[in-house]
Amino acid sequence: MSNPTRLAELLRERALKFGDFTLVSGRKAKYYLDGKQVTLHAEGLRLVSQGLWDLLDEFEFDAIGGMSIGADPIVGGMLTVAAEQKRDVVGFMIRKESKGHGTQKFVEGPVEPGMKVAIVEDVVTTGGSALLAVDRVQDFGCEVVAVAAIIDRLEGGAANFAARNIPHRTLLTIRDFGLEPPEDL
Repeated sequence: MSNPTRLAELLRERALKFGDFTLVSGRKAKYYLDGKQVTLHAEGLRLVSQGLWDLLDEFEFDAIGGMSIGADPIVGGMLTVAAEQKRDVVGFMIRKESKGHGTQKFVEGPVEPGMKVAIVEDVVTTGGSALLAVDRVQDFGCEVVAVAAIIDRLEGGAANFAARNIPHRTLLTIRDFGLEPPEDL
């Protein structure tokens, strides 16, 4: 069973930074959430993995994956939860750029075309990274059943997923930290 209160504490202690930041989306922000500070921490990864597994319980899927490098520890942790529950699920990673050698694939791992997949992400702002993952794995031939993230900054990601008819679930939002999205959204 996940513990969202403890996860929020860990995120506050380890991942939430204040200052002037430029996000992957290009937006400027007064705070930054470095999800890897929690997903590369033993207790944090355990809480994230179980929590996201619980969020995705309503969906049928054969594989879990996301954009390297942020989703990599999450995928590994969720595969461990799947094994504990005797679920036959595989993981995959999506490269930002294809390998310049070998198979030159964007999608790596034992995922196969035709599989139903869930995309995982640490932090969602506009959803751009997760939507790139969706596009890449759909081009590979898989069906995306949902996107799940640790935290939503509430800056348009949910609307962008809805516009593509992709269910979106998160464990927390920035409001769980007493923060609000920018007013210019």
